[in-house]
Amino acid sequence: MKTAFALGCALSAALAFAQPAAAKTLRFSGYDWEVRNQGSSGPGPNIWDENNVWLDAQGRLHLKIAKRGSQWTAAELYLPQRLGFGRYQFKLIGRPDRFDPNVVLGLFNYPTPDVGPDGSNEIDIEFSRWGSPANPMGNYTVYPARPGPAPTSYTFDFALGGDYSTHRFDWSAAAVEYQSLHGFQDGDRYPIAHWRFNPVDAAQRVPQQPLPVHLNLWLFQGKPPADGKEVEVVIQEFKFVPAAAR
Repeated sequence: MKTAFALGCALSAALAFAQPAAAKTLRFSGYDWEVRNQGSSGPGPNIWDENNVWLDAQGRLHLKIAKRGSQWTAAELYLPQRLGFGRYQFKLIGRPDRFDPNVVLGLFNYPTPDVGPDGSNEIDIEFSRWGSPANPMGNYTVYPARPGPAPTSYTFDFALGGDYSTHRFDWSAAAVEYQSLHGFQDGDRYPIAHWRFNPVDAAQRVPQQPLPVHLNLWLFQGKPPADGKEVEVVIQEFKFVPAAAR
């Protein structure tokens, strides 16, 4: 399932960033997150602005793609703490099903250099059409634990019935299982999509070491939204449940 999506994933993998100096820290869902604030860099490239990440009075996390002067700017934050096997769940307020084709929302684990290079050890939930309205919006991807094998992905299209949705992946040494669901929930009702990746060579194809969590909202190839509109999403909650506690 790799066409334009594979290109998008490769660009996303080239991301991440070599641990930039964080301009600010936010306390969200019980964790201290560092906000990315640096000039033009990947993925995209994009211009990363700390002002595009904030908490509202209810403690909800806002991410925004904003036009500041003549420049379009993106948002990212990450969790320095490395979390291991378990369930990673994100409750989202917004309409990713209606994103402009150039918009990308990422909810994912990404390796630090000591774990592995770009193109390895990444577990992604991404919403983007990668620049083409013909591409499906939903993207699940697992990058291998060791460089060499290609990433494995599952794509899907969907239409939300409202502004609330829940997205998660369950990560173990043997598999990564993804779910997207309508509404806010900790259960399995009202499914949007489901995919279980459990290869026979899991030690090579499934990340095996604890990884930091990243959240970002950015522009594919750095191209402005085709409709010229700013984009904002809200993360109601991030929840991690260690495998041993489930």
